[in-house]
Amino acid sequence: MSELINQPEQRLKQLLDFCRRLIAGENGNELYQHYRPITDRVTATEAMEVLDLLLREGMPVAALKAWVPKILNVFHRSLKAGEWEKPGEGHFLYYLMQENRKAEALMQKIKGWSRQVFPDLQATHLKALKNSLHELRAYESHYIKKENILFPYLEQAFPGHRCLSVMWSFHDDFRNSLKVLDELLSRDKPDARLLSRELGRLFFVVLPLIFREEQIVFPVALRAIPERLWQEMLNQSAEVGWCYIPEPELRAGSAARPTSASSLPQAGRDPSSLIDLETGVLLPEQIKWLLNTLPVDVTFIDENDEVRYFSGGEHRIFHRAKAIIGRKVQNCHPPESVHMVEEIVNAFKNGSRDHADFWISMKERFIHIRYFAVRDEEKQYKGTLEVSQDVTEIRALEGQRRLLEWK
Repeated sequence: MSELINQPEQRLKQLLDFCRRLIAGENGNELYQHYRPITDRVTATEAMEVLDLLLREGMPVAALKAWVPKILNVFHRSLKAGEWEKPGEGHFLYYLMQENRKAEALMQKIKGWSRQVFPDLQATHLKALKNSLHELRAYESHYIKKENILFPYLEQAFPGHRCLSVMWSFHDDFRNSLKVLDELLSRDKPDARLLSRELGRLFFVVLPLIFREEQIVFPVALRAIPERLWQEMLNQSAEVGWCYIPEPELRAGSAARPTSASSLPQAGRDPSSLIDLETGVLLPEQIKWLLNTLPVDVTFIDENDEVRYFSGGEHRIFHRAKAIIGRKVQNCHPPESVHMVEEIVNAFKNGSRDHADFWISMKERFIHIRYFAVRDEEKQYKGTLEVSQDVTEIRALEGQRRLLEWK
């Protein structure tokens, strides 16, 4: 098999065969010995491409997710040895890696407290562990930047991107694990067995994800995404924010948020710039201000399932970045909820439904999420409108208020 080492297409075919046979249940040690000339020299690009091929063959995301640790464990030595020129300060990936270093240190801290907690579960140790886990919550912004900024750009630049959906699913495991741990540690006497198991799950998510980011996804992204786009990505990250590190300094003239609109022309001076909305005519700037002022978070997906607009302003509930414009809505959701998105959109398209409602509790706030079918005058489907609103105060209203009362 050594003759295949320098034949990329044949190498990928052999890697795919290895993965298929491993998943089919053949003896792992025998497979490793047979394919070792290939598996011991796997590149970051090949690792992504072979996982992508498995998904393209029809393997469900959940099924592949269960095999990813085993497959990448075989590739681990080669991937760990893979060298790539890491970007310096001022680059989007540089700051993501800085966050990772801080997260690794925090995970070591959590590991230390975890050792002291068992078997006695003393209150002081439990409190310290809980505080450290609370500190880890900030790391979610790292995953949000990947999901909403890095992934969209990489999807456009690298054909073998489908396995990013698997990584997103691991992000959600992190989120779910923190919720479970928070619930366990809120009890006076947590279940030691459940606590130990969930802490183990957390470690097997966070640290392997850092390795997969920095030895697979980041080097592939650095090679695939044009250099001119990395500054855009850094700018867009400012709205999400950074955890554990100072806010990166943006380049002059490349603000992360839209700059203030220029002075509007006086009414009637430039009719060509006005947009006729049938019930009124507005300037583009006025439409933007109006939508950003509405006390809701709005996103519009067109009839081709592509994101075309999201509102800005202070009422944003869910993180969005300009990178998602033009992105398929199916790629904007974790794999576990894609089926629900498709069910809603398909029902809107076939006319069997016109809206869908959900409500969730998030960070002690009550969020109402509504989806509406957008149709033209002939009732033809033209897209989906997502409207999310924090209705915590609305739910608490009682009685009536008929007089103006400023707060």
